[in-house]
Amino acid sequence: MSDLKDQMKDYFLQYASYVVCDRAIPNVVDGLKPVQRRILEILWRQNDEKFHKVQNIVGQTMQLHPHGDAAIYEALVSLANKGFCLDRQGNFGNVLTGDPSAAGRYIETRLSPLARETLFNPDLTEKVPSYDGRNWDPIVLPAKIPLLLLQGVDGIAVGMSTHILPHNFTELLEAQIATLEGRNFRIYPDFPSGGIMDKSEYDKGKGKIKIRAKIDIPDPKTLVIREICYGTTTESLIRSIDEAAKKGKIKIDSIDDYTSKDVEIEIKLPRGQYAEELLDALYAFTECEVTLNSQVIVIRDSLPWETNVHDILSYNAEKVVEYHKKELQIERDRILEKVFYKTLERIFIEEKIYKKIEPIKTLEAIHTTLDAAFKPYRKKLLREPLQEDREKLLQIPIRRISQFDIDKNREEIALLKESLENVEKNLKNVKKYTIHYLKGLIEKYGKNFPRKTKIRAIEDIDIKAVSTKEVKIGFDPKTGYIGTKVSDAIQIHCTNFDKLLVFQKDGTYKVINIPEKQYFEGAVWAGVADKKTVLNVAYKIKGDVWVKRFIVEKFILDKLYRFIDEEGEFVGMSVGDEGTVEFLSGPKDKKSIIPFKDIPIKSVQTRGTKVSQFKAKKIVFNS
Repeated sequence: MSDLKDQMKDYFLQYASYVVCDRAIPNVVDGLKPVQRRILEILWRQNDEKFHKVQNIVGQTMQLHPHGDAAIYEALVSLANKGFCLDRQGNFGNVLTGDPSAAGRYIETRLSPLARETLFNPDLTEKVPSYDGRNWDPIVLPAKIPLLLLQGVDGIAVGMSTHILPHNFTELLEAQIATLEGRNFRIYPDFPSGGIMDKSEYDKGKGKIKIRAKIDIPDPKTLVIREICYGTTTESLIRSIDEAAKKGKIKIDSIDDYTSKDVEIEIKLPRGQYAEELLDALYAFTECEVTLNSQVIVIRDSLPWETNVHDILSYNAEKVVEYHKKELQIERDRILEKVFYKTLERIFIEEKIYKKIEPIKTLEAIHTTLDAAFKPYRKKLLREPLQEDREKLLQIPIRRISQFDIDKNREEIALLKESLENVEKNLKNVKKYTIHYLKGLIEKYGKNFPRKTKIRAIEDIDIKAVSTKEVKIGFDPKTGYIGTKVSDAIQIHCTNFDKLLVFQKDGTYKVINIPEKQYFEGAVWAGVADKKTVLNVAYKIKGDVWVKRFIVEKFILDKLYRFIDEEGEFVGMSVGDEGTVEFLSGPKDKKSIIPFKDIPIKSVQTRGTKVSQFKAKKIVFNS
């Protein structure tokens, strides 16, 4: 048994580590989960700047990804809808409305120019064998933009989760420039759905932000929602508004969704309701205002790292400098190799060294001769010629030797040395070079990603104050109607949060949400279900007079309850301690007066108190 426990513990740790590092949590370097990285790698391999069928890319990605095609397809659509790495063609769904995308065989995608320019460099990309050993899988992409903070990410692993909010492209790059220059900076989220954000509690990504939908008021009876909160859809928003209306927290006449490319949800208000007054209730009781918590956990050096967005940005800025330094070093070495070979080629032809090998019969002897021939010119060369260098010289055709232009060769070497000087200069000032690069990205792509979310302080809504706004309910016992649209009737004053008690002549009652207009047959009394009002009821059973007092303390909405026995005949009903029941009974028509306050308060389910042993001839109910 102990062996089995040890095995299970070991296997679970392996599984947990795999989920954390290889599935759910993004890498801090490129901001990608493995499935996203593999999709981009396949698109890079097939990149011809033409669109590719999504289904084809999904199939190709399965060479690298050990899970099903459904997960790859969903990740690709999500990545494309973020709007930074992939260009789209076809129906990729609508993140505003929540509508799904078309099947992979109908839609197409390709790498965006931004992704092609900033995410890939084969010389810097370290790869490992894929899960089946048939391909090479990149560990991380050499990203030169803070893609993690740009796109945002959600991930749930074993024992941990991450929730990083998206930020603005230009602001992130400007913040990177600031950190490279040693200046302070501040960055705050920016959401593709827009809205209004309060960033006061963001705390570098370790806190939370409050965001509101943008609501216009074209006239006093109409509200139009133009931008929604991040993480919601027009469908979920409308549903939250409908639920709030059903619970009586807000009053609306109609709600219509005209959303297409941009959000447009129109709310019409009933009589007695005005747009300005409804705003706070919409923010308090619907998805027009949401709070988003930020939790920053990423993978760094194959281990989880709990950090903040400022540290991530500084880390990414250092990485960009590191990548540029490596690229410049690689470029320097390539230029030096070109200068070396062109110099070697010029010496080979100009000094007619090729004539020295014409009579030689064996390849080994040829290499020995060439090696000796180049020794006098060693100072002109950057390094000692190797065998592969001599092999390249031997492959030069005779025509090229006969037409060799020495002056052109010298010009090419001069241009190469000029390029080398620029590279060496940039290597000495690699930070300055990186800053110039980032400014170029801002100038080139910044206009494509303007800030959509406005930053503004948002005052906390006093839900209690909103809920205690007075609502006038009309109750007409003659017609049996009750609700906000019932006029010329008994007025009941209550709040948005209140429920209504409605008693009927047949001895039943209900507790309901505040309606606009609802019919109750034989309604005799209606009031607020406040769980403290004392109710007085008089009724007859076979001529006997019964009186009961009770408080409705427990109830289920819209469930029908009884407050007098089925054989009972309702006489009257009142509230509080005042009032009496007068009746004539007995052989001499004795008049009896029973004050309500003398009757003990009991449960609504009890029969009550019998106040006469004789049949009542006449009953007067004084409320």
